[in-house]
This record gives sequence, C-alpha cells and structure tokens, in this order.
Amino acid sequence: MQLKGIHHVSAITGTASGNFEFYTQLLGLRLVKKTVNQDETSVYHLFYGDEKGNPGTELTFFEFPMTAQNRAGTSSISSLSLRVANDAAIAYWKARFEQHSVDHDDIVDRAGRQTIAFRDFEGQRLVLVSDEHNEGVKGGVPWEKSPVPVEFGILGLGPVQLTVKNPEPTVLVLTQLMGFKEKGSYPSTIAGQPDIVVFETGEGGSGAEVHIEERHDLPREQQGYGGVHHVAFRVDNDEELREWIEHIRGVRIPNSGFVDRFYFRSLYFREPNGILFELATDGPGFDTDEDINHLGESLALPPFLEPQRAQIESRLKPLQTKADA
Repeated sequence: MQLKGIHHVSAITGTASGNFEFYTQLLGLRLVKKTVNQDETSVYHLFYGDEKGNPGTELTFFEFPMTAQNRAGTSSISSLSLRVANDAAIAYWKARFEQHSVDHDDIVDRAGRQTIAFRDFEGQRLVLVSDEHNEGVKGGVPWEKSPVPVEFGILGLGPVQLTVKNPEPTVLVLTQLMGFKEKGSYPSTIAGQPDIVVFETGEGGSGAEVHIEERHDLPREQQGYGGVHHVAFRVDNDEELREWIEHIRGVRIPNSGFVDRFYFRSLYFREPNGILFELATDGPGFDTDEDINHLGESLALPPFLEPQRAQIESRLKPLQTKADA
C-alpha cells in the first residue's frame, strides 16, 4: 500500500456566495461540484478544482454560516497551498493580488521553491507554490474557461502545513503508519521558530508533501470560518482503501470505517495531535452524475439524498457573484 499524494483539502467558509466568487472569479478555479454537506444537508459543500476536478486538485469548502472566525493555533492545518507552473506565474499572481487588493506577503523561498502567501476574504491562509523545479506527482490541467490565463492557472494542491506543539507523535503516524519519508527542512518565516520539516509520500514533489511546524507560543486552534477542516490523501481504489482500514484498525486508532461519499470512498481518523486525516479513493469522480462540460452548474446530490431534493433545495440560497446580483 502506498499513498499517492494529497487528494483534497476541505476548509470552512461562512458565506458560500462570497466563497464562490473569490475562488472562481479571482483564483480562476472551476466549481466542479455544487452539493451539500452529507452530514448536514442544510449547507453547501463546494468543490473547486482543475478542468474536471482530478484527484490532487480539489479544494473544498463546507459552508457554516453561524460559525465564528477561525482562531489560529496548534493542532491545526495552518495553511494549504496551490501549485502554479513556474516562477513567472508567481510574479503574475503577485501583480493580480495587488490589482485586486488581496492581502498577501512578498515572494519568498520555501523548500527550494518560489512561493507567495496570501489570505482570502475570510482570512483563509493560502500559499501559491511554483512548480518550476518540481519533480514528482504531476499537477492538473487548468480550466480553459477560467478568467485566469491558462499558462498562469492553478494546477492543483501543493503541500499542507500542520502546526503542532509536539511533533513526535504526528511524525510517527506519518512515517510508521502512513509510509511518509522525511525529505528535509527549511527555515520558518517567523523569527526564532524551529525549521519546518518536510515529509513526502508516493512519487513525492509538491503534490505529495506534508510540512510540520513546531510551535510552543500558540494556544490550541479554535476552528471556524477561515480555517481548514481536514486533509485527504490519495488511495488508488476501494480494495486498497479496505486494506488501509484493516491496517489502521490493527494499531487500534479510532476511525470511521468505510464511508461512501459517492464521488469517492473514504476513511477518517485523527492523528495524535487531533488533526483530522482522510484517506480517499481516486474514483469514481465528479462526472459520475454530471456531464463533464456542465460540472457544478446545478445542485448535485448522491442517490441516497435525492429523495430529499425538494426539502434540501428549499433551504439553500442560490450562489451568485456580485456581477449576477
């Protein structure tokens, strides 16, 4: 068994319409699935990605309108990153952020790659990462109908950063249970803090990395909008997922067991610092119930929720951008 890299990252928004506008109109991602939270069907679950939402390109958001703003701290996924083709794309995005008044930092080197950190309209912490010198898991294909030129478009997910007070048990799970290998380290952008340690799985590269930040000066995170809910890692198929379930049960880590999300199958568990991990299969995919040319245009529901469609739709506000209002 070998995890192939990052499958998706799921974060939290307080407003689905604002989220939809920022991630499609400013970042140029494609909305590949407009559905609901399967555990709380009164709110949206939005999936953004490349041209067809390939595994490794999916950034998803749960809409929790009544939640408070995220309070940063330990035991958290403290930032997520998005891959672009090269250093020229990083320069393009810096100029785009300035043009649209997006809160951002300067371009800096992280783990040998040019990067630029920025925040969305709710304070969600993101980093764009150049694939100029990347070797490993291939990125996706930017959507040709994106408002962002294809050559500068987002290719998919890059490294996720975990911030923990005690890294040893988290590292043990990554390396001994999940098969990650330590790749190296790089200096923190915060003066006086330990170096950030890089771990990779599968073919490696920016689409298969977890970065561990050790912090003792922060309280435990209080999750809310602008925070990250969980990270999922790629499993090839259902059969391999069931092997992972037995593997994790064998070391007595509490877990969800096999969960059918219709677009993929999943397993959930928490690592020792309390961060939620998911293992998710590469298929069946987002074109299972929609034509590839019309992904995300209407509300999609898995078969087990279809009988509740009228009730579900009555509780959801239409997604619209400022241009639509």
